[in-house]
Amino acid sequence: MKNAAREDDPVLERFHFLVNAPALFNAVTTAAELRIFAFLSATPGASPAEIQSFCGLTAHQLRVLLQAVCTTGLLERRDGGYHNASVAEELLAADEEPDSWSHILTGWKEVYYPAFADMTTALRAGTNTALAAHPGDEPTLYGRLSRNPPLEAVFHRAMTAFTLRSVDALIEQPVFDDVRHVLDVGGGDGSTSARLVAGHPELRTTVFDMPSVSRLASGAEAGTQPDRVSVVPGDMFTDPFPEGPDAVLFSHVLEIFDEDSILLLMKKAYDALPSGGRVMVYGYNVSDDETEGVFGARLGLYFNVLASGRGMAYPARDYERWLREAGFGEVETVPGLPYEHGLSLGVKR
Repeated sequence: MKNAAREDDPVLERFHFLVNAPALFNAVTTAAELRIFAFLSATPGASPAEIQSFCGLTAHQLRVLLQAVCTTGLLERRDGGYHNASVAEELLAADEEPDSWSHILTGWKEVYYPAFADMTTALRAGTNTALAAHPGDEPTLYGRLSRNPPLEAVFHRAMTAFTLRSVDALIEQPVFDDVRHVLDVGGGDGSTSARLVAGHPELRTTVFDMPSVSRLASGAEAGTQPDRVSVVPGDMFTDPFPEGPDAVLFSHVLEIFDEDSILLLMKKAYDALPSGGRVMVYGYNVSDDETEGVFGARLGLYFNVLASGRGMAYPARDYERWLREAGFGEVETVPGLPYEHGLSLGVKR
């Protein structure tokens, strides 16, 4: 039975990559942090000596790093020189752009992945035990990051980059054509709101998030549209929702919580909306049978091990059921959006 798995079995091939992936992930992230992808974009075919002069590693350590990154396919070696593969050129070369995957990789390396070593303990305990690595007494990572502004900035830079990678699919939805004021609950640093108002000239938004995060929204993306993006700090569970919206958007928010908390927030959205007002739930959806979705799988583990001790990337059918329980009608989901996203919608009757 030891040799039952065939070498051409795709599951075995994925297993072999998987067990080496933690080291290779960190190698790619290190290359991004050393700006090797940006350098090769400007200097394709650079020699090892040229790359060494740029990044400052010793010759041997650079050799080891380049070999590791080449095995992922993100770097190619031709005639002794190194080139970005097309994926690296697209996702990592422009590393100072706000949507660069380099920000995402650094955020995952600094915040997400150290916690996964605690996974067995956390899942057995039924709570986010990895949170103990972050000082404070707040029950979620989001609260404790407010005590560490540099790490909080890394975290939100990664969140923003990933949001910018997927948010255009949300902005392009026709549901916004007849909406004038969106309450962006848990809107983070305002990136989604800024894109929304840029794409819909008649729209204005209110970002509603915890005070430390609202400070980021006031000074970052939201600041590009100060007359159309307002910021209200508060606790989405204990404070009333700001008045006046005709739509409430939960973008990458509800998946953090369990069913009772999600229903509470949906009912608060229902109460804050006028008749005919819309609720929008945008985020990751796993498949209905909960067997597919690698981004969603990673996210659910991160929530339960570190971020909140609960939540997951739910299937769309769960959101639709909760929307109906909260009182909304005309419930539907727009599926198949990039990065395993969906948009679930409801209308206040």
